[in-house]
Amino acid sequence: MLLAEKSTGHLVEISDIKALYDPNEQEVTGSVHYGEEAQDPEPIAKSKLAFPSGEPLPVCWTDPDYRQK
Repeated sequence: MLLAEKSTGHLVEISDIKALYDPNEQEVTGSVHYGEEAQDPEPIAKSKLAFPSGEPLPVCWTDPDYRQK
């Protein structure tokens, strides 16, 4: 799955989809795509990611207590 870094707009290929959907995980493993080649996988905070369209990630992916609010 491809997401985008909010600050730079660079695409990030998420390699751990299960962690992306888990609201208890604050980071996901992904490879930033810019330049000639994809970079090595690294942990990236979910708070720094959005969909390429600019839409934020669903709250149910980022907040374990989203049903309480």
